Amino acid sequence: MDRLSSEKFILVNREPNGIAVVTINRPDSLNSLTRAMNVDLAQAFKNLDRDESVRVIILTGSGRSFCSGVDLTAAEDVFKGDVKDPESDPVVQMERCRKPIIGAIKGFAVTAGFEIALACDILVAAKGAKFMDTHARFGIFPSWGLSQKLSRIIGVNKAREVSLTATPLTAEVAEKLGFVNHLVEDGELMKKTRDIAGAIVKNNQDMVLRYKSVINDGIKLDLGHALSLEKERAHDYYNGMTKEQFKKMQEFIAGRSSKKQSKL
Repeated sequence: MDRLSSEKFILVNREPNGIAVVTINRPDSLNSLTRAMNVDLAQAFKNLDRDESVRVIILTGSGRSFCSGVDLTAAEDVFKGDVKDPESDPVVQMERCRKPIIGAIKGFAVTAGFEIALACDILVAAKGAKFMDTHARFGIFPSWGLSQKLSRIIGVNKAREVSLTATPLTAEVAEKLGFVNHLVEDGELMKKTRDIAGAIVKNNQDMVLRYKSVINDGIKLDLGHALSLEKERAHDYYNGMTKEQFKKMQEFIAGRSSKKQSKL
């Protein structure tokens, strides 16, 4: 591990292959979050977004669970005063991060942990993992997006049930609803996550960043405006390309085509 964050509860490992692994590391408390951990997690994503050597980020939790939510013994410290402060808000920093974020989920992802999972671009979950929204149970008003994002992914009625009853959404059901991308055995969780990260790293980095951006920005719009956004960005992209860049693109495509034909 080349670097630990100043707080031992948030670990950051930059690997030479362009993958960075962020680990919530408070296993004795099922990775519950203190205010200091929130600040460190937010800063970790901010730093990784700036780091040009990092192309994909994996987020996971140590021990038995991904994240059991905010440490309620320090609830006032966490919730009061700076709920709107983007610098200490890990979800805001994840949403601002240009790099793809893959969540590797095992055990429980509860409330704030659920919201952090929702801020990932791709989710891989171990069988038996559970997502749970306990805002209604404990009288906590959601502020990291759960009340708005979940219904847009799994449907309004199912989201109401998950949030208003505070009952678990299993990884098995979450996969069927399109929230979880891949469901794997516990021992295969990081391998599958790394396989996906590796596939992303092999692609054109500039286009990966642009593609993630246009998908995520388009989701916030109706289809008509989203299609216009894609057209505008495509126009700007191609207009900004030089003849040399077009030539390299054509050579790359021709090279890939010849390799495929040689395998037939």
